[in-house]
Amino acid sequence: MPSTTSRRFLRPAALIGAAVLAASVAACGSADATPTATPSASAPASAAAGVLTIRDPWVKAADKGMTAAFGTLVNDSDTDVTITGVSTDVSRAELHEMAMKDGKMVMQAKQGGVVVKARSQAALEPGGDHLMLMDLTRPVRPGDQLDITLTFADGRTQTFTAVAKPFTGAQESYAPGHGATGAS
Repeated sequence: MPSTTSRRFLRPAALIGAAVLAASVAACGSADATPTATPSASAPASAAAGVLTIRDPWVKAADKGMTAAFGTLVNDSDTDVTITGVSTDVSRAELHEMAMKDGKMVMQAKQGGVVVKARSQAALEPGGDHLMLMDLTRPVRPGDQLDITLTFADGRTQTFTAVAKPFTGAQESYAPGHGATGAS
């Protein structure tokens, strides 16, 4: 049976050994690694600088006009995260929500941004909160990959890649000021 003196040093030695091992494994990473996430449709995006993980990101394919991006935003941190903006190179973009207006559901800009509570997740989905891509500069075809950048309230940004796919659901109406009636 070990003495109490040797047990006292065993735990710190194990912790130091684990820290050295973790540092050496991290040092083996690619020098080309960037803090942005670029997942495939089936793999989750890695959290960039501790912001969010984006699971199953996708964009509704569209020939022109408007479309939207969706996915699940996961916040593994101990603080709430607020998304205040979105951008992409194929259109101007806004954070949108579905809301009841005059007895019917309409799409509108989401005031105050999208909040992802600490240690939780938020869904971006057809018929709910989503990333609206407006005035497309080119068609978005099934299989296309779009880079989308989120801007957070603290000024950080995170880019992820979403794959376009056909989708015919969620035929919402646009709130005044968001163009003609159509689908997101």
